[in-house]
Order: sequence, then C-alpha cells, then structure tokens
Amino acid sequence: ESAARLSHPNIVNTYDVGREGETYYIVMELVDGPSLAEIIAADGKLPEPVAIDYAAQICSGLAYAHRQGLLHRDVKPANILVTKDDVCKLSDFGIARAVSQQTMAMTKPGLVMGSVFYLSPEQAQGHDLHETSDLYSLGIVLYQMLTGKLPFAGESPVTVALKHISDPVPTIDTAKIGVSPALASIVNRLLQKNPAHRFQSASDVASTLREARERPGFAPYGTANDAPAQSFGTVSAPQPPPRPSRFPDTLPPFTSISEDDERKTRSGSWMILGLLALLAIATAVGYFTFGNRLSNPLAQSISVGDYVNMSDSQAYKSVVNAGLVPRLLHSSSDTVPANKVIRQTPSAGTKSAKDSVVELVVSNGLPTLGLRDVRGFASADDAKRLLTEDKFAVRLQPRFDAAPKGSVIDQKPAPGSQVRQGSTVLLIVSQGLAPVKMPNLVSQSLTDANKLAAQFGFTINVTEKAPFDTYAPNAIAQQDVKPGTLVDHGSTVNVVVSSGGGLVAVPDVGARDYKSAMALLAQAGLKPIFIYSIQSDANGSIIQQTPDPGTQIQRGSSVTLNLSVPGEVPDTQNMSLQDAEDTLAAAGYSVGNVAYTSEGNPGKVVRTEPEAGTKLGPTGSVTIYVNGTGSTP
Repeated sequence: ESAARLSHPNIVNTYDVGREGETYYIVMELVDGPSLAEIIAADGKLPEPVAIDYAAQICSGLAYAHRQGLLHRDVKPANILVTKDDVCKLSDFGIARAVSQQTMAMTKPGLVMGSVFYLSPEQAQGHDLHETSDLYSLGIVLYQMLTGKLPFAGESPVTVALKHISDPVPTIDTAKIGVSPALASIVNRLLQKNPAHRFQSASDVASTLREARERPGFAPYGTANDAPAQSFGTVSAPQPPPRPSRFPDTLPPFTSISEDDERKTRSGSWMILGLLALLAIATAVGYFTFGNRLSNPLAQSISVGDYVNMSDSQAYKSVVNAGLVPRLLHSSSDTVPANKVIRQTPSAGTKSAKDSVVELVVSNGLPTLGLRDVRGFASADDAKRLLTEDKFAVRLQPRFDAAPKGSVIDQKPAPGSQVRQGSTVLLIVSQGLAPVKMPNLVSQSLTDANKLAAQFGFTINVTEKAPFDTYAPNAIAQQDVKPGTLVDHGSTVNVVVSSGGGLVAVPDVGARDYKSAMALLAQAGLKPIFIYSIQSDANGSIIQQTPDPGTQIQRGSSVTLNLSVPGEVPDTQNMSLQDAEDTLAAAGYSVGNVAYTSEGNPGKVVRTEPEAGTKLGPTGSVTIYVNGTGSTP
C-alpha cells in the first residue's frame, strides 16, 4: 500500500494490492526490458555517459519516493529495470518502510533487511536509516556500473557487512578505469561511512551528476576516507543473510546459503564479536593508561574559523593552515557572489579534532536556468520581455534576412542551454531583405524597366504619361528616386512614361551624303538606322530610306537609311582625326581605336589598320594612327 502511493516515470508503478483467501497479491506495471544486473553481467562496465544517465534517473525516482516519506532500503542492479528506450525504473519496494517509523532498518531485533553487497554501514549495524542510506547503495551501484565489479566482496555475508563498516572507502583509479575525476569524486562521496559526509538528498546527487557531465575534469569533492581506524561502531546481534528478492543478486561468490553455511556464518559472527569485545577492552586499557595525555581532549582540538564570505582559495588555505581538511561543495546563490563561501560545516567556533573535515559550500553565482526558445517570435520586443522575466539581460542584433522584419531569427546561447541568471542573451532580429541600389531607369522601355525592378526587388508605379521630344513612346522619361540611392527591398519608385514627342514629317535624304543626311534627321528629331549596300561606284550617299519622305511619324522614332559603300577601307592619310572618323563612318566603318605616333605631319592621320584599299565588310572596325607630336593624346 505504501508502494502504491508512488507514481513516477522512474519507479515501477503499483496498481493494486489485495488478498485472495490466504494469498496476498500485488498488481504491478509490466516493464519490457532487462534488469541493470543483467546489463552489467552482459556488458561488464558501462560507458560513463550511460552510467551518469542511469544514475540520474535512479536519483529522480529516489527523490520522489523520499519526498513521499519512503525509503527503498534495497537499491541494487537487480531491482532496477531498464526499458528498451533506456528509461530506468526502480522496482521491489517490498521492504520499503516509512521514514517516520523508529525501527526503519529491522522487522525485528537483529534482522537486517536488504542485500548485503549494497548495505550501508548504518543498515549493516541496525541503526536508524535516512535517505542517505539509499544514496550509499546508489554509490555501490554507480561504482559497479563504472568498474564492472563490486567494491566489497567476501566469503560470507558477515564478512561483506563488516567491510562496509570498517574497510577504507573505495576509490576509482581514473587513469586506469577511464572514469572522469568529477564522477569518481561523486562516487567517493556517496560511499562515505558517515551519513553526514554523503550527499544529503537524491536531488543533490542528480544536480552534481549533471555538472560532472558538463565539467568532467573538475573533481569538486576530491577523495576522502572516513572509515574508522579500529572501531566498528555498535554491532547488533548475529545477522542472518539478506532476505531473498524477486530479483536476486547475480554476483559471486554465492547466490544462496544453505543451513550449514548459515550455522557457520553465525559461528563466525560470534567469533568476530568476541574479537571486537577484546579489541574494545584493549582500547579502554590504552585510554586509561595514557589518561594524562587524553584526559582533556578539547585541549588538543581546533577551533573552527569563520570562513563565510571568504573566497574559495582563501578559505581553503585557512582551513589547511588551521590543521583541518577542507572539502569544497558548490551551490548557486542569488545573493553571494561567485567563488565566495556561502556557509560552512561545522560552524565557526566549533571545537574539532585535528584533520577533521570542514565542508565549505562555495557559491557558483546566480542559479542557472534552461533557456527558452524564442526563435520565430514575430516581435523581438515580446521575446525580450519573456527573457527579461526569466532574469536574463537581452541584447538585440539586427541582421538582413528573408524573415519578416522585426522577427527573431536566432538566439545565442542556443535554446535549452543552461544559462546563469543575469547572463546576456543575444537575439538576432530580422531587418528584412538588404536594401538595394536604385538603377537608372530613364530612357529604358517600360517592359525592360519592369524586368530590372523584379531583379533588384522593387516595384515601378507609372504616375503619368506625357509627350517628350527626346524619348521614344513607352520609354521612361523621369523617376522620383535618384539612381544610386539605397532603398528598402520591396520599395516603390514612381516614373513618368513618354508618350512620344508629336508627329513630324520624315525629311527627304535620298542622294545625300552620310553627313548631311544625319544632320537633317537630327533636326527633325528622328534617329537614323543604317544598312549598307556595297557598290563599285559607291560615293557614300543614301540610295533608299524608310519611311518614305513626307511620312508623319512620332518625334524620336527611327528612320532606316540604305547607304552605298565601296566595301574597302578609304584613304584617310593627312586628314584630321574628325574628318577621318566621318569618312570611315560614311564608308560603313567604326573607329576601333586611336593610336598616337611621332610619324608624319603633326595632328594628321598617318595610316589606318587595315590599310587603305583593304577589302573589309561594312560595320568593320578600323584603327587610326595619328601624329601626336605637340598634342595631348
């Protein structure tokens, strides 16, 4: 009925208890998976991350049971079931007893409950039990997961029980076993003989395990050994073997004890008790023999100093200099700065024997919290307000991004990180797409301008159409955003589109030479387009035009002119540069380059390339060489 009160993910649920005739039954959750004992038997030792995960889950279940006022009293691998999803579940609360009961360790005087390999020293001696007893058993389980073996073994249950009481606290060789110093120090603290020297709650163990996973190289507790030098403490009557369990231990050197073995065990127990009695007598004789030196033990004790608010390094040195042994623990604090001592045990002024342990709880600063995920918030102000309520400082950093403007696109540290209160959280806030540089749209057709706008990420709004002599119909004549100006992505530019410059009559340029035909068309506000006809008697005149002379067309429109050309490079030697360019244009050629030389007459064309008379199709390119003496090229 006590176990039925427990409902937790890391405890095998008990659904019902009852009685059918003379038979008592329990209805329990079915766990599809092996016991931890079977896993250790198959794999030997477990990887450190797995051991930490399993131990943290066991702590979670124990912490819940302890809060409900129940001790397990038989924590061992055979009573820990592991599902296929690696969820650990504590089982077999059959010997659990309420913490409020006075005889928590026994059902009757002299009968010790639990499995001998995992008994705490106080449980083996029949003393009252507290949560720390379950934590000692957890330490044995964690030691076994990491090393693949038990810390204490022997030929009989009594031998093993006495080792729990008197043998040195086992330590893990971190270099040999490959276990981190942080985890080894946690195991060492769990296995201290004195319950006051262990962790005081399963929640503390779980928190420390998480810290060990984050900082494996830092051993906060070091190693200690509080085993008694000669005294075994209070020893009860001879103790029988532990009660059988539904999940029996699978570890050597025995799995069951016969009646003969039990008689031998009891006989051996009485022999050990006799030896202990003799040892106690010898100790008493020694005490009275050297009474003069020991009659006043406080004269040899040390007054514990006040280390609160000291730095951890200063307090550590002070404790050592006083002849005491410091043990540093760490805890978060809202009021005490980091690396300062929050509290101490024993308190200041307490008389302690030389080499006694002084526990110093050192502040880690403000507590840490899991950072919530605010990515995707449409408003950075909303995200900032939530994080501020969690006691974080918030800094906003803008970034151009395709996400909506003002939304949170990223955060640092990452969501879910354990972050100390008061730390700064950086929020990356979208500023929308990067601004674009406005191109020059004037003189481009509206169709081409719209294609350019789509490429750059802005839109065009036609405010009006108006006649312009200098722009063709449907060409952009004006824009309200100056070219080169940076504008936001998605901005709108207003334009005025030309409707043309009015109708003009096409002049008659037939039989005219190239130069005069160009002048007449420019005067009418029209643009020439040339096509070329190679004729043997060509003189560079217009032999045909389209549209015909007198046709009414929009100002700014084009007129196609058919120009007769000889098909060979004309002679431009000794011409001025301008005359040479006009002559080449009348022959259908363009000037590719002008090169300057010291040959020939100053300022005159020396030669062309290709040379004069060379056959060359119209629209070809000709290089002109000019005497540049006395002039600036």
